[in-house]
Amino acid sequence: MDALLVDDSATMRLRLRGLLEAEPDVAVTDHADPAAGLLEATMRAFDLVVVDYHMPAMDGIEFIQSLRKVPHYSLVPIVMVTSDVSDSVRLAALDAGATDFIDKSMRGIELTVRLRNLIRLAQAVRKLAEQATWLDGEVEMALRHLREREEEIIFRLSLAVEYRDNDTGDHTWRVARYSQIVAEALDLAPEVCRNLYLAAPLHDVGKVAIPDGVLLKPGRLDPEEFSLVRTHAAIGKRILGDSSSELISLAAEIAESHHEKWDGSGYPQGLAGTDIPLSARIVAVADVFDALTTQRPYKGAMSFDDALDCIRAESGRHFDPACVEAFCSRWPDILIVGGQNDALGRLHNQQATEPWARVPMLLREIAKS
Repeated sequence: MDALLVDDSATMRLRLRGLLEAEPDVAVTDHADPAAGLLEATMRAFDLVVVDYHMPAMDGIEFIQSLRKVPHYSLVPIVMVTSDVSDSVRLAALDAGATDFIDKSMRGIELTVRLRNLIRLAQAVRKLAEQATWLDGEVEMALRHLREREEEIIFRLSLAVEYRDNDTGDHTWRVARYSQIVAEALDLAPEVCRNLYLAAPLHDVGKVAIPDGVLLKPGRLDPEEFSLVRTHAAIGKRILGDSSSELISLAAEIAESHHEKWDGSGYPQGLAGTDIPLSARIVAVADVFDALTTQRPYKGAMSFDDALDCIRAESGRHFDPACVEAFCSRWPDILIVGGQNDALGRLHNQQATEPWARVPMLLREIAKS
């Protein structure tokens, strides 16, 4: 245990130091100058502070007031040594933050016992502080593990949806990364970008309610089938809605509104402009771009350049112009995520997948006749 002793009297310092160091595992640092003692106290974490009242330049009360402003010393025992036993001095010291007083006239066993009790108090305070620090670490670790499991559950659920019409689930991951890139380009807070990356994969969770015969139909959907597919947005909201999880609530917002259009012609509610949640406006660009550049049972894949032209052409109609501009501003990153640069893409993917990296690749199992 480390104790700080501040007293301008060499005789008193020697006396108190001897009594303190007579106790097991107590190391004392002493100063005659209160300013020097205060400076060292800000650089070291002492467990007990003993300070004289009458000192030049700075008295004990001023010293205690200054020391209590240092975060570490909010609970550390601070003892004032004084020959002045007046109530006014003691009240002023208490107001400044003194824990106890020691009368300079104390002798023998009384002084030894008082110091020993203060040392035990300081040890108890230190132990409590260490336990609090340990508990903070345990809580932080538990919350981190909980967040990791929440993230993994989201990705596995999104893979279950994607597994129905995609062999690897890459669409889910690419939409997540494209969305994160657009959010970053819009200068959204890092936590917002991260949450969007984690929530975006559930944008099509409502498709679990769409029959395979419609979802995987190789040809053009008829009006009745298209109306059925459109219900996936509202279904997604019902599946994910009313959650206490911030991520799931964000995913519900995206699932419901990612097919809304800037000009109000989208579904399910026909929202327009900024009435559409920003998260959904971002995912809309990411989802459509990846749909255009990916082969589906009912269409071939479009080139990246042609798909970009389509996105630009729909700015102000289908898409939020600010989101389109942000998407275009990060075009090199979009190309990497889309696999247009294989070497860079592999490096980029290794650094960006986090929870996705814990999920195995899914391959569609096709029964052979």
